[in-house]
Amino acid sequence: MGTLSPLLTVMTDVAARAGRSLNRDFRDIEHLQVSRKGPADFVSVADHKSEDIIYDRLSQARPGYGFLMEERGIVEGSDKSHRWIVDPLDGTLNFLHGMPHFSVSIALEREGEIVAGVIYNPATDEMFHAEKGRGAWLADRRLRVAERKHFDEAVIATGTPYIGRPGQARFLKELHQIMPHCAGIRRMGSAALDLAWVAAGRYDGFWERGLKSWDIAAGIILVKEAGGFVSEADSGDNILETGNIAAGNEPMLAEVLARLKKAAV
Repeated sequence: MGTLSPLLTVMTDVAARAGRSLNRDFRDIEHLQVSRKGPADFVSVADHKSEDIIYDRLSQARPGYGFLMEERGIVEGSDKSHRWIVDPLDGTLNFLHGMPHFSVSIALEREGEIVAGVIYNPATDEMFHAEKGRGAWLADRRLRVAERKHFDEAVIATGTPYIGRPGQARFLKELHQIMPHCAGIRRMGSAALDLAWVAAGRYDGFWERGLKSWDIAAGIILVKEAGGFVSEADSGDNILETGNIAAGNEPMLAEVLARLKKAAV
């Protein structure tokens, strides 16, 4: 890619700083303070420290931009055209169980459109980034979605509704429509990384329901800039609001959407 744009330089630097904080806590997870937000929904001191770093650094770099953050919620800015959408730790349950599959996700929304995104896995030091019109990248390697066209060769990622969340029966119907017809299903526990891996061609497709905008905003532009397609899981166009998402290359996305529709009958 050459030199990062000033915007992506800021975003990747902030993600790396937050990631270093997460890695320090990851090495000492048995001593972390953890609280429960809801059934199977946890937040740790690590989440808050990561979010503080991101908020402080981005506020300094782009004064006036608003925020939508997992822990802080909506923070209005004087600049109404720009908003950061941030998940300081996507995959908290993995993190708390010592599983090195979690991420920092930062996206920039301009006039209602996602124009840049960064997803960083501190445990593996993989920095995925994308900017509108400039492609999707893993460090300095250009990313492209997988080219597979046959569903029986595809690996499809998903997320399962955990305890206390609705939609488990619906998920099982959808799984029944998809699992027997593809090469494999993966459920890794970080929707942001799932989308980054679709962009990288590691997964052929992805679907999940009930996500938050901070889970998927950065991943959406990564997939699109890698030549992929993203859709509301019920073929609508309001992904960030519904949190129901499907992604992949064109034939894989079409197959996933068709099977989700069949499951709803």
